[in-house]
Amino acid sequence: MKILLAMSGGIDSSVVAHLLKEQGHEVLGVRFNLWTDPLAPALAQVLPTKCCSTQNIARAANVAKKLGIPLQVIDLEQEFKETVVDPFLDAHRRGITPNPCIGCNRTIKFGKLLALAKELNCDQLATGHYARTATEKLSDGTERMVLLESVDTKKDQSYYLYGLTQDQLKRVYFPLGSMLKSEVYGLAEHFGVPLPDSYRESQDLCFFPEKTPEEFLKRHLTSSMSPGNITRKDGTIVGTHQGLPLYTVGQRRGLKIGGLKVPLEVVEKDSENNRLIVADRGSIKINSVQLSDMRFVGWSPEPGTPLPFECRVRSLSMKKHGELTVTGSEATFRFSSPQSPQAPGQSLVLYRGEEVVGGGVIVS
Repeated sequence: MKILLAMSGGIDSSVVAHLLKEQGHEVLGVRFNLWTDPLAPALAQVLPTKCCSTQNIARAANVAKKLGIPLQVIDLEQEFKETVVDPFLDAHRRGITPNPCIGCNRTIKFGKLLALAKELNCDQLATGHYARTATEKLSDGTERMVLLESVDTKKDQSYYLYGLTQDQLKRVYFPLGSMLKSEVYGLAEHFGVPLPDSYRESQDLCFFPEKTPEEFLKRHLTSSMSPGNITRKDGTIVGTHQGLPLYTVGQRRGLKIGGLKVPLEVVEKDSENNRLIVADRGSIKINSVQLSDMRFVGWSPEPGTPLPFECRVRSLSMKKHGELTVTGSEATFRFSSPQSPQAPGQSLVLYRGEEVVGGGVIVS
């Protein structure tokens, strides 16, 4: 089989390259040059924990050379900035906390890669994602693709893939979805993939070198970084924030308000008055969230009919039970028990057991 392999240079895709060659496939490698922050400190830009680091680039080239895999490098800097980075900044400017990895997977990683696979007459696209697919036969004789969580629940990436279509899932292959990360490390050692003692997993957000986005936002949203009051719901001032884009609903750390018997958490961002509104941790609960941009992997619930699902609001958070009611491209998810406030812009992803059913973006 002729397979296009996304080669980031990380341990996962490097192990996949060896596995595919061992299985006798014809493998073509590709890696993207994506946009990275030109305003970041020079020393920070060479950190080994990002997919576009010099270490990962070198590893991808070395693995391809060792296995005799042709490696194509495609420049997507401008497209990545316009499709992923600019919307990320714009959302933070508007007080929303987006999840850029979901859009990137749908449009850049799988959108561009599958188009290239078709152009090169490849049968499948393989990646190092920790997720699984399966084919389900329906009662009418047709088939549909099912997206499943990975066996290694601590590394599962299915949350980020709920936006993939049936056509996309038919053409992707996740060789690591049925493995534990410890097994992958064992295979890396077996295949002789370089694994330095200092090796760490790459971060989710690849376009800035720091672990968290605060410094990146400060560099690019200078006009939105006006300090303001941190208040309670009744208007009582309890502190000062350094710019609303630096905070998110549900945040509990980094507020720099000490000396309280009960810690505080962010429950609202008042952009009009430049206020960050907080409450005693756990004192405010919600029963439901409104969702937009609903996407379903293989089937769509009947509009107006509440259906039970589990959900996640972060990639590896515990699943919560509730009911989803769909109305067109929008929906309401009502939790079975009260929950902490959720950040607008984040995705709520729906599950039935191991199956990823779909998801949507939290509006309120």
